[in-house]
Amino acid sequence: MTRIALVVSDVDGTLLTKDKVLTERAAKAARQLREAGIAFTITSSRPAIGMGFLISPLQIDLPVGPFNGSSIIAPDMRPLEQNLIPAEAAKRCVDLLHQSGVDIWVFTSDAWLTRNPDGDYVPNEQRAIRADPTIIGDFAPYLSSACKIVGSSRDFELLARCESEMREALGSEANAVRSQSYYLDITPPGRDKGTFVTAMAQRLGIPLDRVATIGDMHNDVAMFAVSGLSIAMDNASDEVKSHAKRVTTSNQDEGFANAMEMIVAENAQG
Repeated sequence: MTRIALVVSDVDGTLLTKDKVLTERAAKAARQLREAGIAFTITSSRPAIGMGFLISPLQIDLPVGPFNGSSIIAPDMRPLEQNLIPAEAAKRCVDLLHQSGVDIWVFTSDAWLTRNPDGDYVPNEQRAIRADPTIIGDFAPYLSSACKIVGSSRDFELLARCESEMREALGSEANAVRSQSYYLDITPPGRDKGTFVTAMAQRLGIPLDRVATIGDMHNDVAMFAVSGLSIAMDNASDEVKSHAKRVTTSNQDEGFANAMEMIVAENAQG
């Protein structure tokens, strides 16, 4: 078996429990990777402001990939590479989401913007990223600096249809993929979790077949496609699991820790 030299992990639904908790065992497993000489970092649909609290407990010393990997941020939260949704595509995206009747959020490099502070998933996002939204009346002034646009809804089937319609409408102008059953993310074109994994491997001089990735949602499939070892969480859908080489236990049953402990053990066996 090829020895793993780098692990890149998703955050929500993978590294964290459904209550957005980093368990002690998960944190310990990430630290054990480092002790075993295996590099480790994270990528997420989260904005950069929602990833900083994980740096210290996980002892991350590599760049991380917020906005579905479309930005690259240093561990001290300095932007190293930042991409934006083209302004015209961002406007079209907001118009389509509005027509669909879903709640809309716009994320810039340092702010979360919403017109509806009472949206169904606002409390969930506040708890997840540990930040509050800025309430605005009009998205237009901010669309030229959008790192991510999110459509959120309790109607999961509606959001799945929105995903297909958004991909058709935007084409190659932006990426549209669900990061949760209730979130549809629109991010800059040509960048995803797969490009982030590739960039990290190149930065470290590690062949992609020595990279392991772990995740649970549709936006993780891009990194599964480029890594030598791909691991899906048991809480992932069957469709997402079909793209992974292995399946670990759920995020409620220490699936991340179990997978990392497996990697360390298999590396030790040579």
